[in-house]
Amino acid sequence: MATETRQDNGDGEAREPRLLVVRNHEGDGAGNWEQWLAEGGVRLDAVRAWEGEPLPERLTHDGLLVLGGAYLPADDARAPWLPGTRALARQALGTGVPYFGICLGGQLLAHVAGGEVRGEHGTPEFGSVRLTLRPEAADDPLFHGLPAHPPAIENHVDAVTALPAGAHWLLSSADCPYQGFRVGAAAWGVQFHPEARAARIPAWNAGRLARHGAPDPASLHAHALREAPEAEAAWHTVAHRFAALVAERRGAAVA
Repeated sequence: MATETRQDNGDGEAREPRLLVVRNHEGDGAGNWEQWLAEGGVRLDAVRAWEGEPLPERLTHDGLLVLGGAYLPADDARAPWLPGTRALARQALGTGVPYFGICLGGQLLAHVAGGEVRGEHGTPEFGSVRLTLRPEAADDPLFHGLPAHPPAIENHVDAVTALPAGAHWLLSSADCPYQGFRVGAAAWGVQFHPEARAARIPAWNAGRLARHGAPDPASLHAHALREAPEAEAAWHTVAHRFAALVAERRGAAVA
């Protein structure tokens, strides 16, 4: 298992590609992606933003990964680090640094790029859900060639309700249209959790699930375990492709 390191504000002499990871709650961190990105030679520098660790003002890393959290993208009163996170996302968009946003991180990308996000909108999704790969994904750098209906773990009540102008719509589900999209050449947002481990589901809040009419954690866990091999094969591929883009960015920077 790779070791997720904290943010390093060093002089940048290290040759390995570096990915800045913004963590918005305690949770499981980068989950499976910690190991999968490390397999691609990428070093993860994590900021535990919910604990008050400061974000850098400038994005000097070779990629940016923004994880999930129980906030909306502009919920600055409850999550005072979000303005800094949005600023980093804008820098990534403006400079072409590879960006990957998961759940809140995907919603934040939609928000800063001019899309729309609404709280407690539509049908909540919990546990393993089948997605649909849209035709636009056929030539996408990360999602091309995946199975037509890969499973993925979901845990959301908020949703993107309008994509930014010009965004590439890549994935959908029966209850949530905007499951995955790309803005520009190298910024992706997803509503689902490609990094999540099924083993985390038993710890989910049963009361919250019941309030939204979802099955209990044990049932969700059993279903997710059955689909885990298929899900992990798909998202392992995506993680490796993203790692390659981060490494390519590092190579261009030192060339």
